[in-house]
Amino acid sequence: MKLFRTVVSMLLLVVAGVFAAQWLAQESSRDFGEVFVRFGGYDYSTTVPRAAAAALLAAMLLWLLWRLLSLPFRIWSQHRRRQARARLIEGLEALQGGYWQRAEKLLERAAEDPEVDAVALAAAVRAADARGDAVAAQRHLDALAQRNPTAAALLGAERALARQQYAAALALLDTPAVQPLPPRGVLLRVQALAAGGRAGEAWGLLGSLRQQQVLTSDALASLEADLAAQSLQQADDANVLAERWETLPKPLRSDVAVVTAYAGRAAALRWDDAATHSLEHALDTQWDESLVRLYGQLAVGKLDSRRASAQRWLQAHPASPALLVTLARLARRQNQWGQAQEFLHRALAQGAGAEAWEEMGEGFAAAGDEAMAQRCFANALKTRRGEAAIELPGRDIRQKIYDQAVVEERDEHGVPRLRP
Repeated sequence: MKLFRTVVSMLLLVVAGVFAAQWLAQESSRDFGEVFVRFGGYDYSTTVPRAAAAALLAAMLLWLLWRLLSLPFRIWSQHRRRQARARLIEGLEALQGGYWQRAEKLLERAAEDPEVDAVALAAAVRAADARGDAVAAQRHLDALAQRNPTAAALLGAERALARQQYAAALALLDTPAVQPLPPRGVLLRVQALAAGGRAGEAWGLLGSLRQQQVLTSDALASLEADLAAQSLQQADDANVLAERWETLPKPLRSDVAVVTAYAGRAAALRWDDAATHSLEHALDTQWDESLVRLYGQLAVGKLDSRRASAQRWLQAHPASPALLVTLARLARRQNQWGQAQEFLHRALAQGAGAEAWEEMGEGFAAAGDEAMAQRCFANALKTRRGEAAIELPGRDIRQKIYDQAVVEERDEHGVPRLRP
């Protein structure tokens, strides 16, 4: 197609030259000025238009001669380019099909074309990795680094992440030659920072990911929640924890994983009020069995206020196994083992599993009843295995009915809620 355009262009120039010569012949009687040229002892004189036309014609002839002389080289170059691209396509198809060795050879030859060398070498690295040849993969990666440093850094960082070498991945991405990072580089840096225990720094890059639309909205929301939880867990002290918590968007402060991370870290830092208040606020906003379970497991004080909150929730969620176990755990820590047993029996009747049996075993062991404690621990093990638990002695039919009976739950419109 390019050759056809070239021929047409030449023909148009020739036609233009013919018309120009005819025009000059008709206008030769007019005075357009003269041009004198002395060369090799000879003098030449002509009019200015004829001199310009002669110069233009000479340039056209020289250009035509150059195109004719270079035509074989251009044809050969185009042939090599077509071959390289054909090898690239075949190599990518072989890579997709799992023919690693054949794909690597085709892609390495395709990399001879500078227009597709980066794509070919990157795919060759993947083919070498797939067949387990680390030496060949590094050779291709070094060649890629010479031709496209950014592509080599991204691919090297991706391989380092796969091998859990997070510091090496960050070193590649922080190289000055690849700055500013493209969108995929920013995502890789976020992943390396998060995996390397630096979620707080990764959190600061979320704005760039959102602006560049690297991820779908669902994937970005999931990543945001994960980074928020990790950054809270990695807070060094209470001040850092409070700062990170306050900077979170409001919806995230009700997310189960984020609240769990914040409450757990606050409890570990002996910040009891923050740990309990965050869980209470989240449970008042949206009920979650895992959060109420954590509320009872926190190694913090405030037993009276926590139990009061749990009793208040029990009015709205009387059939919650996790809440009943939490009330039992709090009652036992208040040395009220009798009330704790009642809560645990109700929890088991409402579907609580091994956790309730273990709590009951702990209570009997603390009370000095080793036989009952062993039965409870055995039932916990049976429950985890999916086997039926052995009923404990001492519960009459009236107590069993009371354990299973719960107040009917209704929504804000008065419609009864169906139990799961």
